[in-house]
This record gives sequence, structure tokens and C-alpha cells, in this order.
Amino acid sequence: MKKTEGLYFKQEEFLETIRNNGQKLDLNKPRVNLRIQYKCSPGAFYEGQMRGGFRDGQGTMNWPDGAFYKGEWEMGYACGHGSFNHVDGDVYVGHWMNNKCNGKGQFKNKQGASFEGDWVDDFSKASEWKSGQRAQNTRATTSRARSRDSGSIAGADGAIYEGDWSENKLNGVGKYIWKDGRKYFGHWSDNDMHGMGIYKYPDGVEYQGSYVDDKKQGYGFYFWTDGRRYEGWWYKGKQHGVGLYIDPSKDKRRFGLWEGGKRVMWFDNAKAG
Repeated sequence: MKKTEGLYFKQEEFLETIRNNGQKLDLNKPRVNLRIQYKCSPGAFYEGQMRGGFRDGQGTMNWPDGAFYKGEWEMGYACGHGSFNHVDGDVYVGHWMNNKCNGKGQFKNKQGASFEGDWVDDFSKASEWKSGQRAQNTRATTSRARSRDSGSIAGADGAIYEGDWSENKLNGVGKYIWKDGRKYFGHWSDNDMHGMGIYKYPDGVEYQGSYVDDKKQGYGFYFWTDGRRYEGWWYKGKQHGVGLYIDPSKDKRRFGLWEGGKRVMWFDNAKAG
């Protein structure tokens, strides 16, 4: 199948979803049914269950060209069982992880060829098709497919993990609790926090946002216990790029530029309303 990177499961759509929440993301809230129309992708919309600001539960994501994903979501990502229908008639039905075909699934293309088996990062692992002609480097959708196990693991250091793993590593969605009280709930890849996650410190400080290779990277929210918060970009665990600093006690909302965790300037003419 043709490659479709950039057309579906956009990071911009994910960010617009959580920004519209307008408050702390909270997975303890009950699921509700909502419809979201996306400004970043005109004509795209999500319809289904939401929980605490995330697409979470059963839902359908529709894109402007007619393609759609229908199935399970976890913390804003397609995870679990679902189907993806391309505008050209190609269909994948099976397991997903981190917005990609992962695990057991069946793919049928418009020419009538089909494959049923294991998938890794949207690619089929087998060399033979059940019927029809196999296309070279066949992909199911946009570009992590591993069969998943789940359960609880208690470490010798007192840490506890509850969630998904594969190939003896933390992969998928899970909750990790350190002995000192730190907690992380979110996406994992090869034992690293990778994807969307919520990290809570013992003193009540909280980070909600993107991780790459075990470090805060991408867009994220940082909440202090006194009500202050930072919304903006991170790189290798530190604030880096444009961000919004909010201090309710001083009625202060200002945009600024951060580098390596330090604010280097305010944008005086770009105060947030």
C-alpha cells in the first residue's frame, strides 16, 4: 500500500484536542461522548468517547479525504482493536499501538489481495499473502505493531509497573510507580517513556505532555502546586522554545522564549488574553 505519512493521526490534531480541554488532564474523570472539529485539519473531526481531555475509549476519527479510523483509543492514541479504511478502499482490521498497526491484524487491498498475521509499525511481517499479489513494502496505514501482553510487575527496588509490555520490555500504555512516590502514566517504548504521558512528583508538581526517549520533549504542560503553570515546548527534559507562563495569583499570562530550561526573553507585544 502507498505511504501516507503526514495525512493521518497528526500530532497537531492530538495537541489541539488536549489544548481544548483548558485545564489539567485528568484520567479519573468519567468518559463522555463528544464531537471535535479540527481547525488544524479543516474537515477532520472526531466523534466518540473522551476522558479528562483525551480521546479515550471507543471513537471514530474522520479525515477530509474520506479515510477514517474506528476503534479503541488510549490517552489520545489509537490503541487496542480498530479498523482503518483508506479512501481508495484498502482496509486494515486488527490491533493498534501508538497510532500504528501492532500485533495481529488483517489487511485487504482494493485489488482483492489479503494478508492476515503479525504487523510491526504498519508493516506486515510475513513474506506470503493469503491471496492475490503482495505489494513490496506493504503498509497498512500511515507509516508500532507488536503483539502485546499486560499485567503487573514488581521490581526489586520497590517500583511497580502495571500495563502493557512486549519482548520483555515496557511497550504500550502503562503506569509506573517509584518507591519514592513518583508516578508516570502514559506511553512506553522499549522501557522508555515515549509518547504522551502524565508524570506526578511526590510534592504535587505535575507534567503532562510529550516524551521522547525517556525525556520531556515536544509540547507539554507543567503545573506548580501554587497554581502557576507553563504551557509550551520542551527539548531533552527542559523548557526550550516558545511557551506561555501563567501565574493566577498575579493575574499574569505572558508568552516568552526558553532555552535549556531558562527563560531568555518575554515577548512584550504578545501577552495572552
